[in-house]
Amino acid sequence: MSLGSSIDLYQVDAFTDRLFSGNPAAVCPIRGTLSEQQMQSIATENNLSETAFIDLNASPFRIRWFTPLAEIDLCGHATLASARVLFDEYLDPEVEEIAFDSNSGELRVYKQNHKIFLDFPRDDPLEVEQKHEVRSVVERVIGEYPRSILRGRDDFLAVVDSQDQILSIRPDLEALEDLPSRGLIVSSVGDDVDFVSRCFFPKIGEDPVTGSAHTLMTPYWAGVLGKNQLLARQCSPRGGFLECELMAERVLIGGSTVRYLDGRIRF
Repeated sequence: MSLGSSIDLYQVDAFTDRLFSGNPAAVCPIRGTLSEQQMQSIATENNLSETAFIDLNASPFRIRWFTPLAEIDLCGHATLASARVLFDEYLDPEVEEIAFDSNSGELRVYKQNHKIFLDFPRDDPLEVEQKHEVRSVVERVIGEYPRSILRGRDDFLAVVDSQDQILSIRPDLEALEDLPSRGLIVSSVGDDVDFVSRCFFPKIGEDPVTGSAHTLMTPYWAGVLGKNQLLARQCSPRGGFLECELMAERVLIGGSTVRYLDGRIRF
């Protein structure tokens, strides 16, 4: 698109039913093509953890996610936000399912009453060896030695004993740079939910609510707790709740959304 063009812009708080909580994402439905440079510039200008771009002319819809710094391959909260916008503004009211084509393959999203569920590939955790050097880095990041450390496709998962420990973490973000991963998830059993977590990433710090991290935590806690349907809470300052269900090869991750802003981007 060239100067003189404009596209719709929406901002949605995901995994919450209250404004100014959950994880905010920008959503840009487009008809036609934006260059990668244009998408990156918009994401940088938005300055949110993720901006999603949806090509409405593609079938299934093509979705891409950009941070202020780079494109990423999978984002849960921005997909949830994108689905909310499509269901509200671009699809017939009776439509209850959306298929997305993404860098992580086909993703399906379902509307159930006031909530939306993401159908994402599951990420089965692997135990990190006791003597692995990653363990000392994780201890430096969270300030204590976790009960266990596991590895997923993108992140490490550190398991601690209690929700109080989760809430008391003051992460060493400089040490986080030494982890050979996208980021670090810290999780425990919850006091009033099945499990709780916080998620830390280099450069951005703590993420408010990380849908994709629950593709790793859900298989872990399903095995520990002996149940496939779990309620999760991410205990960041903004916070959010997620309904998770373990399937054979997938994980369903559901939550509420609140729309914050509708606008136009002008080139």
